[in-house]
Amino acid sequence: MRTDNTLKNSVVAPPEFTRRQMLRISGLASFGLALGNGPAGYLARGAEQGEGRSFTPLNRFPRMVQEFFVEQLRGTEAGNHRVKTELKTKADAEAYVRSVRARIRRCFGPAPEKTPLNARITGVVERDAYRIEKVIYESRPGFLVTGNLYVPKGRGFPLPGVIGVCGHSTTGKAEAAYQSFSQGLARMGYVVFIIDPIGQGERLQYPGPDLKSRIGVGVREHLYAGNQQFLVGEFIGAWRAWDGVRALDYLLTREEVDPKHVGVTGNSGGGTMTTWLCGVESRWTMAAPSCFVTTFRRNLENELPADTEQCPPNALALGLDHEDFLAALAPKPILILGKEKDYFDARGTEGAFSRLKRLYELLGADANIGLFQGPTHHGYTQENREAMYRWFNGATGISKAQHEPELIIEKEETLWCTPRGQVSELNSRTVFSFTRERSRELAVKRPSLDRAALLKTVSEVLRIRPSIEIPEYRILRARASRRYPLPHATTYAVETEPGIHAVVYRLSEESHYSRPPKGNGNVVLYVADRSSDAELREESLIEELLVSEPDTEFFTCDVRGIGESQPDTTGESSFLSPYGSDYLYAIHSIMLGRSYVGQRVSDILGVVRWLESCGRRGVHLAAKGWGTIPATFAALLSPTVTRVTLKNALTSYADIAESETYDWPLSSLISNVLSHFDLPDCYGVLAEKKLRTITG
Repeated sequence: MRTDNTLKNSVVAPPEFTRRQMLRISGLASFGLALGNGPAGYLARGAEQGEGRSFTPLNRFPRMVQEFFVEQLRGTEAGNHRVKTELKTKADAEAYVRSVRARIRRCFGPAPEKTPLNARITGVVERDAYRIEKVIYESRPGFLVTGNLYVPKGRGFPLPGVIGVCGHSTTGKAEAAYQSFSQGLARMGYVVFIIDPIGQGERLQYPGPDLKSRIGVGVREHLYAGNQQFLVGEFIGAWRAWDGVRALDYLLTREEVDPKHVGVTGNSGGGTMTTWLCGVESRWTMAAPSCFVTTFRRNLENELPADTEQCPPNALALGLDHEDFLAALAPKPILILGKEKDYFDARGTEGAFSRLKRLYELLGADANIGLFQGPTHHGYTQENREAMYRWFNGATGISKAQHEPELIIEKEETLWCTPRGQVSELNSRTVFSFTRERSRELAVKRPSLDRAALLKTVSEVLRIRPSIEIPEYRILRARASRRYPLPHATTYAVETEPGIHAVVYRLSEESHYSRPPKGNGNVVLYVADRSSDAELREESLIEELLVSEPDTEFFTCDVRGIGESQPDTTGESSFLSPYGSDYLYAIHSIMLGRSYVGQRVSDILGVVRWLESCGRRGVHLAAKGWGTIPATFAALLSPTVTRVTLKNALTSYADIAESETYDWPLSSLISNVLSHFDLPDCYGVLAEKKLRTITG
């Protein structure tokens, strides 16, 4: 089922318009009411005004959000480094290791119950020095994981074991680089179990009839399933790590494996999983994450988006960085593998290593932490694999080999554990099916909240910081005619917190270059979907509000990251990309423990306080699309808001959590919201403020 998850309430038709009401027709030929709303009307209006040109939406603060978040991360990183600098003794270091373990558990949440693996071998591939067993197990009931177990031949058992975790390859465990390290280790005497990640290889979560992903393999599937999971308090990185924990459980059932020597390694997304697994699982005796470990700050400063699984909720709020997940395994042997030409910044990798080196020195195990920086680009290339072999061999003593043996890369189909290469044909459950189930469970458990309890809960969940301060503001230079529905617009940049401005337009009949004129009347405040500047030319709701309330002052608002502060980061025209700039700051907000929705709510509340300081006594808050989410909560929390109009608003968060496909971005979602309340609870209270909803 596909849904756009917008409110389906009835539309209240606009009243009949008098000539005077038609936007005081002297300015704009009624902005389409007389000339029509379609393309013909738009062109006619342009011709009438002598303006046939198109407009690029205004964006005068494109770096604002980026620099705000960079400063946030610099602050958290400085605090993290300060704590590590203050470690002086072995006891201090041991206490720090205990601390990071506890914080990681808070970050990843409680581990699920260990249910039966129901492991089965579906085939065996015989090779000269090893055999490959095709294994399927259940990391959760009905949730199938496919993996290849490489078992050396001609050796005495038990042997060291290694779990292999894959990066963002389409073919998962069959990717040449990942076959390579599995074969290389097996030829040296390791039992290797390499598993397919969620959304890759044989584990697509959104397969079509052709068994190809309908969403996009790897990152796209991780984002799509993972963003949705936040609504019910789950984290897809924890799900992927749990697959790895259960892979280790399976590996340790094998008599060929020596439990005194079990390691984990992987590259890129697999480097992420290796890092996380060091943090959540204590049974490893060695680890080698490749092409991931740097710092959260370096990634953000370099405008590098990270997959949902690479961004643990509240990690930054808890003072965690990449190196801390490795510190949780200290003082066991860990080799950090990086690349000089990687997009994961080598400076961050080296900094992480130096801080871990000091921790290991305090623990009396400085030889157990290592760094290898390969000279080439991102990937588990031969030089990095050979560094890993040497490290594991040093830890286990199983082989003296220094170089990779000769390899033979198998065809993907040879390594399939399922008949046609997808667990969907074996009726495996999907991540989404668990999310839907959890949403329904939470709906039953959620308490019924009265008005006061709902307002308190919303404030807590959104991390709204109460403020009575009147915001400072700037008055921006007027721009030439933008073809707005009234002749003039004054633009104000209202500072809602240090480093952040909500951009507000005030429309008027007469030119105005200064602060808002004194007054004690009511106002309409329209919160933009994507851009006030664009919507003032195109949006029918604005047109209707101006006509139906001709004597009411009209303001619009771009909250942070929208319109005049739409980020220009992460790549050209990336804003609407699932992996683009809007996502980047939403996911960092989750790591900081500050809802992006909540931050935008604070922007609206700040603008309302500013309007109050200018003498305005009541606000009709209107919004469209993305703007309806923060507008709903601002209307709920502000007594100054007396009326509410929402166009194309979200029906409920449960609708997203329970729909296999959905259209709302992460920036509109709230972590674990369905444990506390849902949007219909808010809409019910807003009926007191004459809530009107519009679709279409």
